[in-house]
Amino acid sequence: MRIHDSHSHPLLYTSPLTFSCDCHLCQRVVAFCGWIYISPLSLLKRPSAMYQRAMCSYIKRIMLSFLFLGDMIVLSSVPGSAQQEFSFTSVEKGVLLVASPSLSDPNFHQSVLLIVEHGRGGTVGLILNRPTNVLVSEALPDFTVLKQTIHRLFAGGPVERTQLVLLFRLTQLLPDTRQIVDGIYVGTPRVLERIMTQPKPSEAFRAFSGFAGWAPGQLEHEMRDGTWGVLPKNSFDIFDEDSTTLWPDCITRLQVSRSISY
Repeated sequence: MRIHDSHSHPLLYTSPLTFSCDCHLCQRVVAFCGWIYISPLSLLKRPSAMYQRAMCSYIKRIMLSFLFLGDMIVLSSVPGSAQQEFSFTSVEKGVLLVASPSLSDPNFHQSVLLIVEHGRGGTVGLILNRPTNVLVSEALPDFTVLKQTIHRLFAGGPVERTQLVLLFRLTQLLPDTRQIVDGIYVGTPRVLERIMTQPKPSEAFRAFSGFAGWAPGQLEHEMRDGTWGVLPKNSFDIFDEDSTTLWPDCITRLQVSRSISY
């Protein structure tokens, strides 16, 4: 599996992780999106031992999916006796991935993710409802336009947690951005500086530390097991929705659409 060189694309910058788990192993398995801008976050605290164990377990699941199942995993069937809380729905960029109520993994418990890349190389998503106590101004101290602002940094996922990913709501494609779906883009801090100095009411941003990644076919396998549900693109305004109620709101929407059963 090919991993993008961090120096080969202007929207990407990476730095080594600070915790002990070998996340470069995960990088070799997950198709890393070279167009996502990543910037080092040195101020984030070292993860707890429980989180590191969960992260290592997460990476092992990715490795096993890749080594033993690979692309054939999407063709596998689930035994009729398996309890499925969610009906299977195909994944594409821009949809919302909603954790099943039974998902106990601390990395994804009651999480809602925006899928920012999905293809033959794997899947990448950002957790939308994990605000941290860190301000974006603390994560980017050299950006004077962020001083005196109260934008919170979100924990985007268990992969590369000491890296920064920027998501934008824009009215048009700008330099240093790449479109996810209509109106939603990833981009560099240059875009952040532009929308902070020339604000428009319709524009917004969120900053995430890390992201979530799945090997080819792994997410489809988890969905067939009933781990995840999917809501269509633009089901919620992810920049304005209250992160504390996003997951229950998504669960309600899935129940109404009969995509979930108990």
